[in-house]
Amino acid sequence: MKNITDSFVSVGHWPSAGSFEFNTDILATNPINLSVVLGVLIFFGKGVLNDLLDKRKQRILSTIRNSEELRRGAIEQLEKARFRLRKVEIEADEYRTNGYSEIEREKVNLINATCNSLERLENYKNETLFFEKQRAINQVRQQVLQQALQKALGTLNSCLNSELHFRTISTNIGILGSVEEITD
Repeated sequence: MKNITDSFVSVGHWPSAGSFEFNTDILATNPINLSVVLGVLIFFGKGVLNDLLDKRKQRILSTIRNSEELRRGAIEQLEKARFRLRKVEIEADEYRTNGYSEIEREKVNLINATCNSLERLENYKNETLFFEKQRAINQVRQQVLQQALQKALGTLNSCLNSELHFRTISTNIGILGSVEEITD
């Protein structure tokens, strides 16, 4: 350590005779060289370093601004997408509700139409059965009446003689005459 302090102290005692020598003592020359280099670097490199740091700062700030703008844009797009999603969900609920009510309405209409058709078919069936029954009854009546008339004619023809026949005709003419007098 003595050499370092001696080199600083002996600066004032150097001979002015023009000799130049190299100081080979590393411990004595390195701190001086380093302090000179650092001083020069700080003095001359200060502006360059400030410029580099300012440019880096501006890039970082512009990157942050761009990121903020992109973030705001993403938030706006997210809000728009959420709004559209809510709108679509509301429309889907309306369609679903309307669809269900329309389906129920169509179901009720179909059931009512089917019931009406069944009632009409039941009425047609009942009317057809009634007419067929009436037709069958009328046919049976006609057949019974024809058989009764044929039997009565057969009985009358076998039992009637000409005198009885004459009296029946006379009585019927008398009855028709009295009916004619009443109507006049």
